[in-house]
Amino acid sequence: MKAKGLVIICSLLCSVQLSSAQSDPGLTNTIAPKYSNEFLSIGVGAEALGQANAVVAQTNGVNSGYWNPAGLTHVDKWLEVGLMHSEYFAGIAKYDYLGLAHSIDEKSTIGFTAIRFAVDDIPNTTQLIDNNGNIDYDRITSFTAADYGFLFSYARKLPIKGLSVGGTFKVIHRKIGSFAKSWGFGIDAGAQYETKNKWKFGLMLRDVTSTFNAWVFTLDSETQEVFLNTGNALPENGLELTLPRIILAGYRKFDLGKKGIYASSEIDIDITTDGRRNTVLKTDLFSFDPHVGVEIGFKNYVQLRAGVSNMQFVKNFDDSESLNIQPNIGIGLNIKNFYLDYAFTDIGDASVSLYSHIVSLRIKLNKPDGLATTK
Repeated sequence: MKAKGLVIICSLLCSVQLSSAQSDPGLTNTIAPKYSNEFLSIGVGAEALGQANAVVAQTNGVNSGYWNPAGLTHVDKWLEVGLMHSEYFAGIAKYDYLGLAHSIDEKSTIGFTAIRFAVDDIPNTTQLIDNNGNIDYDRITSFTAADYGFLFSYARKLPIKGLSVGGTFKVIHRKIGSFAKSWGFGIDAGAQYETKNKWKFGLMLRDVTSTFNAWVFTLDSETQEVFLNTGNALPENGLELTLPRIILAGYRKFDLGKKGIYASSEIDIDITTDGRRNTVLKTDLFSFDPHVGVEIGFKNYVQLRAGVSNMQFVKNFDDSESLNIQPNIGIGLNIKNFYLDYAFTDIGDASVSLYSHIVSLRIKLNKPDGLATTK
């Protein structure tokens, strides 16, 4: 079953990449497909995933380099490190994340984020049949389909009290074995504003200048022959654009008594600009995807989290429609400067088998004594 799953995933990945690199000749092989670079939309940190990714207004640590670079200004240690590993589709697809954030001074912070989403050991059966028409299983090889994202962030507090801004420069590398690869670049920008009465507001502009991926295909003569004999067109080098996405967010924290117990909630609205998507609100130009997260905690020691996202109307067998949502739950523990978070998340389907366990770490480090301060 796992081998079958690998073949299915491989087929999906390859079909998406190969088709997205082809376009009408009048467009000079440049297109802006839906769901481009979607591996960068999965999210990092079990803290956020447990709240259905509704954290753009409240994010305030190393993970802000991904969610909203303006939140990096809340990093109060010399170095903050974030780590996460997760697996999807019964372990077929693996997702890894590393984040670093360094506080330069009281007003500015820099950050680095590295993400890898990949399916490894995919069987390559294009050479399964030899020149004599015989099936030879020894001709089966394997390859990896992997997506990499490298984010370089900078954030700064502005003279207006409570207002911070940040920006991220993204380098994207995508590779499908030796058959295809691409390099891409893009920019994100974000802002956060905190009021005196515990309200927080966030704005995130993903791919604000549009992010591009330049695809190059290197198929050998035998693989090209397989494509032609099976009725498939040969893929052409091309440019894939990821259009901007706007995220608006609002957050509020409530104190429950005087014993350190609190509750908080945030609602984010993702506004995509690549046309009509299957969301609760949509037009021919924009689609609106709301998601909500809540948290109940005791001081900074323990937190319980929940959230809903991916609200979609799904057509049933009788042609009726029903609202389908993605539920998420999580828990967080903090011991001094060590944060351990867990999330139990679905991928948007009602099937229990699609749930995943996510664990992430966040560590705050003081400046080593051996490093002298330079002026």
